[in-house]
Amino acid sequence: MFSGGSEEAAMALSAAESAPAALTERRISRLTLLIGFFAALLVALLRNRMWGLGLAIGAGLAWLNFRWLRRGLDALVVTSTAQAGKEKPVVPLLSYFAMVFRYGLIALAVYGIFIYLRVPLVSMVVGLCALGAAAIAASVYEILHPVD
Repeated sequence: MFSGGSEEAAMALSAAESAPAALTERRISRLTLLIGFFAALLVALLRNRMWGLGLAIGAGLAWLNFRWLRRGLDALVVTSTAQAGKEKPVVPLLSYFAMVFRYGLIALAVYGIFIYLRVPLVSMVVGLCALGAAAIAASVYEILHPVD
């Protein structure tokens, strides 16, 4: 899981993974797929199969985006923790590239699916909103069931 760096950085990462925030992150991840695929199934059965497919594709891409974002932020935490004593910490250039690449890859996937499979573009964009709906649902859950 962790290769290279200091022992403190590895311990910081394991502490961050066991924090209550990690539970919320997992909840958002699961809810993104659940909300997106449930909406896709409902739309596919009641209205239009292609729109349902677009919603499912968008929800899957939103889930991938969330996982990649979480991975990138975890790497940033490890890097910054390892450089805690330095006056000018250095962020690896690969981190910046990964952020830009993530959005480019999602845009390329949406474009390819729109052009070759003729899935409605708006349906995939609406499916990407499943992440926002999941974050709102997880936040409401956290408000109603606070961790002591």
